[in-house]
Amino acid sequence: MKRWQNIILFVGIMSVLLLSACGSQGIKNGYNWDLEEFTFTDHNNKEFSKSDLKGKVWLADFVFTNCTTVCLPMTSNLAEFQTMLKENGISNVEIVSFSVDPELDTPAALKEYGQRFNADLSSWHFLTGYTQQEIEEFAKKNFKTIVQKPANNDQVIHGTKFYLINKEGQIVKDYSGVSDVPFEEILNDIKILQK
Repeated sequence: MKRWQNIILFVGIMSVLLLSACGSQGIKNGYNWDLEEFTFTDHNNKEFSKSDLKGKVWLADFVFTNCTTVCLPMTSNLAEFQTMLKENGISNVEIVSFSVDPELDTPAALKEYGQRFNADLSSWHFLTGYTQQEIEEFAKKNFKTIVQKPANNDQVIHGTKFYLINKEGQIVKDYSGVSDVPFEEILNDIKILQK
């Protein structure tokens, strides 16, 4: 009898380990980072909050309009991915780009920036409306990434990942956002989360 109990216990432990290895809802190497509530200002100068994304799968990144390096390829890659979503018939997916330079990035500047990349602004939200300190703390606490604006420098240091957020508002995975973006992997992970 004891042998069978040990076997059942072993199978139970292995099942838990295998399921946890898949992370959030079957996402390989996924995790479940809680994302705090937020209410910021979008590119239309309207309030936009986490609750506006409830029940939707979304991608997030951190950029700024005056960036001379990584933001341009990141935003270009997300614009390409937004087109891929449409081509694959995947709807109800939002994109949120948090400005890391809120003093310069007014709603009008963010709107113009998005339009430069032919972003579909009905499902892509460029956000501002917070202080520099607030976005630095928000990024570190929630996305576990750096945002830092050095003194006497117009370029902001920030992470270059794309973050996938599930319908419950939890961050479940991140991906390279500058080069070698795993577009197919992101598409597949979104399909898993939308099931």
